[in-house]
Amino acid sequence: MAVFFFCNVERTMDSLTQIILGGAIGNAIAGKKLKNKAVLYGAIAGTIPDLDVLAILFTDPISALEIHRGFSHSLIFAIFGSLLFGYLVYLLEKKKGLAFKEAVGVFFWGFVTHSLLDVFTTWGTRILWPFDYPFAFKAVFVIDPLYTLPFMFFLIRSMFEKNNVAKRMYWNKLGLIVSTAYLFVALLLKGIAFYAFTSALKEENVVYTSISVKPTIGNTILWNGIVETQDSFLIGEYSFFDHSSIQFRSYPKNLAYGEKLENNKIVERLIQISEGYYTFSEKENEIYFNDLRFGLLKNDDEDLQFAFSYRFVVDDNGKLTVEEVKKERKDGVLLLKKLWERLKGI
Repeated sequence: MAVFFFCNVERTMDSLTQIILGGAIGNAIAGKKLKNKAVLYGAIAGTIPDLDVLAILFTDPISALEIHRGFSHSLIFAIFGSLLFGYLVYLLEKKKGLAFKEAVGVFFWGFVTHSLLDVFTTWGTRILWPFDYPFAFKAVFVIDPLYTLPFMFFLIRSMFEKNNVAKRMYWNKLGLIVSTAYLFVALLLKGIAFYAFTSALKEENVVYTSISVKPTIGNTILWNGIVETQDSFLIGEYSFFDHSSIQFRSYPKNLAYGEKLENNKIVERLIQISEGYYTFSEKENEIYFNDLRFGLLKNDDEDLQFAFSYRFVVDDNGKLTVEEVKKERKDGVLLLKKLWERLKGI
């Protein structure tokens, strides 16, 4: 199984962020009665939905991608899961005056806010599962220190107020307000970036059918734009520190390669996962499927590789299967350095 630098970092930081958000929700609902135990229960609630990543231990990578941010992130799960986990916590804490409604609330709002935060990121979240529609505002990356670190400070500051309930709630509420405000500021910044991309396309008289604008890793300053035209995708970057026009690079769809694999269920599943942003490529007589949504890992002309790319292979039984292209940690580190330099503007 391929190990991808960003995936490991993403899961660590995303988990930390969701733990903080869940902890703050638990604190807001039950902190007056349970003190820091409420933060613990909220942190557990913030963690549970992402346990769907463990599906990779029991199934293939494509199925694991299909499962991620599905049922466990849905309103249905929030309703029934909160009743189950809330009841267990109620049994443990009712002697401290915790009401059943409060115990259920910790988990219900912990699950719901987890999913809502995910909706703001770049990976689609099927909050209305079983309807297979992934919601994604694409306003913040899953790793964003400007969201996580101030929020963590306010939550920890609140936890130190063990006796002064008013101050405890003040710091906790401030963390929720600041973090939520940042998400809406990110939406505003996305709107500005979107306008910059569409203006650049208009100046170049580019005819396009769709455009996706999203932030790059860990910031809301440098934005990535993926533009679909009839035969290709154009990918460009825009930083708020730029002084020159946006430069787009073209990647042909190469749908002819896909026609060789027509009506194959694996291909159909990959296309659905990619939300339509994909290309085919060929290297050494092997066909590759490239998911464009998360950009390039290597952007050199001689060594081009997308963050998520799959190679089609035929097994010993003559059955067509796919293998995720392996990624090296050093490539991820190098890309981060390039993005940092690009963020400073051109």
